[in-house]
Amino acid sequence: MDESAVESFWTLARSQARITSMPGYFGPTTLEVLPPPAWSFGATVQEADELLALVLADTKTATSGALWDYEVEDEPLPERGNLSILLDGTGHPRALIEATDVAVVPFDEVDAEHAFLEGEGDRSLAHWREVHERFFTDNATHDRAFSPDMPVVLERFRVLHQV
Repeated sequence: MDESAVESFWTLARSQARITSMPGYFGPTTLEVLPPPAWSFGATVQEADELLALVLADTKTATSGALWDYEVEDEPLPERGNLSILLDGTGHPRALIEATDVAVVPFDEVDAEHAFLEGEGDRSLAHWREVHERFFTDNATHDRAFSPDMPVVLERFRVLHQV
């Protein structure tokens, strides 16, 4: 990831998305000093680019992750209103997103609406389950095996700015 590219993207995105700050006499806010976390979808360059393309086409407006991975990586769960910078497969910033809803549910209780919003394949729940069971198995950072009742973090988001 190119930190200077992320900083430049953040400066432009913050302005274009009209993320306002307090008047200058209050001093700089956190949003002016630190960019939000920057990350990419998937586990490969190809997955990152394919999933990002779905976001940029407004097809993908949701994502999911294994709660157990968040716990092992000591990563905070997303919260409504959190901002993120999406990177392409080569680490270049391409979009600023805002989390609009977050829930944790068992894998086997993820519904067809969420699967559709993830925008992958034929957008069916059957496709979502097949692809995500494989992804959660092959890319787990936790030491537990896949389980149909494993907790999954579901996040909906909206794009605030893209290049």
